Amino acid sequence: MNLVVVESPAKAKTINKYLGPDYTVLASYGHVRDLPSKDGSVLPDEDFAMSWEVDAKASKRLSEIAEIAKKSDRIILATDPDREGEAISWHVLEILTKKKAVKDATVQRVTFNAITRSAVLEAMAAPRDIDMELVEAYLARRALDYLVGFTLSPVLWRKLPGARSAGRVQSVALRIVVDREMEIEKFKAQEYWSVEADLAADSPPFVARLVKHAGKRVQRLDIVSEAMAGAARDAINAGTFTINSVEKKPVKRSPSPPFMTSTLQQEASRKLGFTAQRTMQAAQKLYEGVDDQGGLITYMRTDGLYVSPEGIAQAREVIGQRFGPAYVPEQPKFYKTKAKNAQEAHEAIRPTNMARTPETLRLESDLQRLYELIWKRTIASQMESARLDRTTVEIEEPTGQTALRATGQVVTFDGFMAVYEEGRDEKQKTGEDDEDDTTRLPALKEGASAKVEAIRTEQHFTEPPPRYSEATLVKKLEELGIGRPSTYASILTTLRDREYVRVDKNRFYPEDKGRLVTAFLEQFFRKWVEYDFTAALETRLDEVSAGDLNWKVLLRDFWTDFHAATSAAGELRTTAILDALNESLGPHIFPQKEDGSDPRECPLCHQGQLSLKTSRFGAFIGCSRYPECKYTRPVASPDAKDGGAEGGDRELGPDPVTGQPVHLKIGRFGPYVETTPPGEEKPKRSSLPKGWSPASLELEQALRLLALPREVGAHPEDGKMITAGLGRYGPFVQHAGTYANVSDIEEVFEVGLNRAVALLAEKRAGRAGRGSAAAPLKELGNHPEDEAPVQVMAGRFGPYVKWGKVNATLPKGTAPEDMTLEAALPLLAERAAKAPAAKKKAPAKKAAAPKKAAAKKPAAKKAPAKKKAAKSEE
Repeated sequence: MNLVVVESPAKAKTINKYLGPDYTVLASYGHVRDLPSKDGSVLPDEDFAMSWEVDAKASKRLSEIAEIAKKSDRIILATDPDREGEAISWHVLEILTKKKAVKDATVQRVTFNAITRSAVLEAMAAPRDIDMELVEAYLARRALDYLVGFTLSPVLWRKLPGARSAGRVQSVALRIVVDREMEIEKFKAQEYWSVEADLAADSPPFVARLVKHAGKRVQRLDIVSEAMAGAARDAINAGTFTINSVEKKPVKRSPSPPFMTSTLQQEASRKLGFTAQRTMQAAQKLYEGVDDQGGLITYMRTDGLYVSPEGIAQAREVIGQRFGPAYVPEQPKFYKTKAKNAQEAHEAIRPTNMARTPETLRLESDLQRLYELIWKRTIASQMESARLDRTTVEIEEPTGQTALRATGQVVTFDGFMAVYEEGRDEKQKTGEDDEDDTTRLPALKEGASAKVEAIRTEQHFTEPPPRYSEATLVKKLEELGIGRPSTYASILTTLRDREYVRVDKNRFYPEDKGRLVTAFLEQFFRKWVEYDFTAALETRLDEVSAGDLNWKVLLRDFWTDFHAATSAAGELRTTAILDALNESLGPHIFPQKEDGSDPRECPLCHQGQLSLKTSRFGAFIGCSRYPECKYTRPVASPDAKDGGAEGGDRELGPDPVTGQPVHLKIGRFGPYVETTPPGEEKPKRSSLPKGWSPASLELEQALRLLALPREVGAHPEDGKMITAGLGRYGPFVQHAGTYANVSDIEEVFEVGLNRAVALLAEKRAGRAGRGSAAAPLKELGNHPEDEAPVQVMAGRFGPYVKWGKVNATLPKGTAPEDMTLEAALPLLAERAAKAPAAKKKAPAKKAAAPKKAAAKKPAAKKAPAKKKAAKSEE
């Protein structure tokens, strides 16, 4: 009997069909054990001994695997073909060995890059041993991430309240986002002017730009004022121009290589608007397959660009059939990755069968779109290069004082462009951009006279570098050699979940919390958030993978300096830390004022100095004369879009009903408005909703806020009043103790009775565990482990999947109706793995004869409650 262990049940089902009745294929459901989230899981003083913990759900599955293993002659570990997959195989084998389930069985490791019959059978014919060098690289990474997370995060909690965690790669990725924001804030726009003319030379009009004025070459930033642009316009208007030269240059444009993990994430972000996490979830489903034909794409976690001869042959055949022989290059195209230490043995991401065209498939929306992207990119990578004619026309007046240039290009053969062109990221507009040569020019002859038909001068300003999108941030991490493609999705998700960054219109903005953490790390742990240091550590980890470095040597080298730095930081006084942060963040939180006055002068008392302060709720700005002066505001720059108003508190005007003044105030938790009704001592207050700027707040808006909650109307079922208001979790409608969120603050002021009743009904229908059971949004089927139903439910914080007592939140961007059982199982397994193991019940005592109550023993002292340890992460 042969036992095969894979990660997912979908994979197990497909592979079982390929192998037949002599094989039993079981799923481990991903990782089976991990380092417990508590102190002592990695012990540096004991040569980095690691304590692993198997969660309750995994324990049950592993017992089933062990039972089959005891009856098997051969145990085949067929987890994914990367470092993580190698680690899972090692963990499974370790556990089976402890359970004495291996005995005399032969243990083999097989890997395949695609879940197809041929790929699986070829892998089974070429087994090997577990690659311990890959396992040791995994152990080193896991230990490093744990040590950084569980050593540095407590320092952050104590010294920087409000900070959530730090991570070996997470913190460096955050620094990249913060550094870009600082570049933008320091950027000074530079004015420049462009001068263009519409010319005709016995031809249709064409556009040329000024390249020479007053005998000097003109670059894009050289004309800096309207006066200079006007002088250039007058010179063109007065000149008589002739075409000096027409140069045509044939050029080739080569296709982009097939996808690897990072480029797939980047292009899916550009073209489809997918997050990295959404891309990888869809790719996982495509890899595992959605029907009896097996996987649709090769393994999706790869940094290689190699395509098998079979894949190339299929692509060339499809190209010839669909586009003709002219589009098939004479020789196949081969690509090599530029990334260091890439695992070239892994294929690029490509369809497993190139003849399976997108239009022949019927998939879920995300899967269909991603498969089409992968198919087109792979086909294009093996197509003939595009051919273009690029034309440059030089136009000059006889004295040579003024000259113009026109550029354009014509596609003479579209080649791969008939299928696919790579998306482009937004570029910084510096005034030095390449000429726009995509214009098509008319036929022009040298020596022909060129008549000026129109002249345009236009003012421009250079722009700061753009904020990072998911695509450009992944690209930057890859360029710097930080992290690995398989970890990028989780890193970006963690930054959002920790509220260190926010994403607006697909751009990363650092939150103040993220800036503070970055400033703290740069001041006291600078070495460990340096780009070069982090990249060098990745290189050393790859040396462990290659067998060139002992993993414990790497850990000892890292821990010696890191432990000393964390110990030193732990001894620092909070005042010293705040002084350093005041200095580091000064330009951001205390920007220079236009009138030249002291930016740190307290706007309330005009005597104290503003500085960073901390509370158990996080950092804020306060006056040095506290408690005499109680001025506070959030950390955000006072002229920031969401920050406090310049100068702090201000009066907005009198309430027209009561005559009492209405004030805008800036507190440590953000801006708010308040007024004191006549005859009352306690003022009425309301926080400003998200998106409302204190700087532009008017009296009318403040009065609308202070009038909340407002009565919407009586509920038709019980006559009780429905109200609308603004609470801690945002705008809401409320009835009889039930709160339902509304879309935005404007709806609070406008929501009618019918809409409010509908929102409350939806809320009650989706509320689980109170009275009658809530109806599921979607039934996904039965869980393969116990046949219990798996359902998509509506929750207070969004939809989630439910299996028994295990609930897992749906990934951001995933619609409940698009959820499938195959996608839900790994989410549930991951959530179950994080749940604490159930405590064993004490055995029931036998009944005893009644007797006198014994004297009570003194209660044992409870150990002090430990803070919940930060989850270690990259």
